[in-house]
Amino acid sequence: MGIIVSGISRLCLSALEPFGELQQEVEIHRTYVSQSVHLFILYFFNMAVLATYLPQEVLKLIPLLTGLFAISRLIYWLSYAIGRSFRAFGFSMTFLPIVAMLLWNLYSMFVTEPENLLALATSKPEDRSKDSTAKLRFWG
Repeated sequence: MGIIVSGISRLCLSALEPFGELQQEVEIHRTYVSQSVHLFILYFFNMAVLATYLPQEVLKLIPLLTGLFAISRLIYWLSYAIGRSFRAFGFSMTFLPIVAMLLWNLYSMFVTEPENLLALATSKPEDRSKDSTAKLRFWG
């Protein structure tokens, strides 16, 4: 939505040179889109790691965190358009959950399950009985 509004504001700008100096209205939307892309990349990778380490009962946090991210980006956009001094609230609503997810991911990776960090843990072979009808093939 930010990209569309940025394009419309650039299109409706009363400047004769479309590639000239950007007006403040266009600059606000361009900055919002660029920061949203950067924060979404951080959010996406943190969410992917978080989904692997969360227990099954707590996975309902993922849609809640996604909704919080979307709403906080809209609050940031509106507060940034009102005045630059008010944008800290919307940015903190976006950035602080990302930092919390990052800290939880690092804690989960290095403290709770360090043996599974690089997936080098070997599994114990199952005891095979001599009465087993399965024949071991050379390819598997």
